Amino acid sequence: MEDIYFDNSSTTRVCREAAEKVMETMTENYGNPSSLHERGFRAERELRSAREAVAALLDVRPEELFFTSGGTESNNIALLGAARARKKRGRRIVTTAIEHPSVLNAAKELEREGFEVVYLKPDSLGRIAPEEIREAVTPDTILVSMMRVNNEVGTILPVEAAAQAIAEAKAPALLHMDAVQAFGKLTLRPRRLGVDLMSVSAHKIHGPKGCGALYVRAGVHLEPIVYGGGQERGLRPGTESVPLIAGLGAAVRALPDAEKERAAMAELNALCRAELAEIPGAVINSPDDALPYILNFSVPGVRAETLLHFLSERGVYVSSGSACSRGRASHVLRAMGLPKERIGSALRLSFCRYNTKEEVRAFAGALRDGVAALARRPR
Repeated sequence: MEDIYFDNSSTTRVCREAAEKVMETMTENYGNPSSLHERGFRAERELRSAREAVAALLDVRPEELFFTSGGTESNNIALLGAARARKKRGRRIVTTAIEHPSVLNAAKELEREGFEVVYLKPDSLGRIAPEEIREAVTPDTILVSMMRVNNEVGTILPVEAAAQAIAEAKAPALLHMDAVQAFGKLTLRPRRLGVDLMSVSAHKIHGPKGCGALYVRAGVHLEPIVYGGGQERGLRPGTESVPLIAGLGAAVRALPDAEKERAAMAELNALCRAELAEIPGAVINSPDDALPYILNFSVPGVRAETLLHFLSERGVYVSSGSACSRGRASHVLRAMGLPKERIGSALRLSFCRYNTKEEVRAFAGALRDGVAALARRPR
């Protein structure tokens, strides 16, 4: 069997359609989309086509989408741009303690600028209670930022409750949703959810790295955080990476039916949970109703890094948390209040449409071997 790749929440293999589109755009439609000649017009048409593809998937207007370098930049533009644009209307920001580092670190920067940031704590399964959101959102709240799907344990967060809390408090708050792990996997309709700003990324849906988008509801003003020319209407200036953006459009058009794919991922997830139940000491950290693409588990007594390398030597690739944290102890599992030993032994599996049940069984066999071998080693 070939290598088994269960680290799709970190990044995905680029699909053939996206790879071919990137190459075509790099070698044929390589003009600058701001240039007023035929090659520039061709490149601009590629931008328009990709924008329309993403807009159709999200049921938004093409002009409400701004291309970025990925989820991190989209999150930074959303948080910093929204808070700075609304600082005269209040100084309170509400987010959660289990957000991606690009949100948490942007929030810390806003704290240094004098904003008050409230970090909602999850329960032991990574869930955020709607009543806590309602208590946190006050009339002077100017921004709420909440991910749709947690990238480490797969919990689906109650973004709808945040929208309702803003309305009930009559707050001038914008609602930002980091949808990087939900994009292409769940039905996302930002207007129906009451979302004003939403971040997505190409490389989580079999598109190229280095490209993403930010949805900004029509009428919402954000302060830019980078200054330059007029590209992306001045919100994200700089010559657009047309090949990567075209690749994002191609990846979106190549997406399978979301409901059918989610059902297939649920079967892989259920099989993996059954296999883990046969491994002594293994405990699952993801809730039962998590997005089935993600499964987080621990084997207390075996360090995650050690087990990860054991599996890697056998061609099985998993993660010990968010790839952006580079092996540091998970802030998500800490916020969930899990014991230190359980945090230190946690691994994350993340599936995609190319994975199979045979791979799950092979992973389980390698995991059993690893636990047996590493548990015998003196610590």
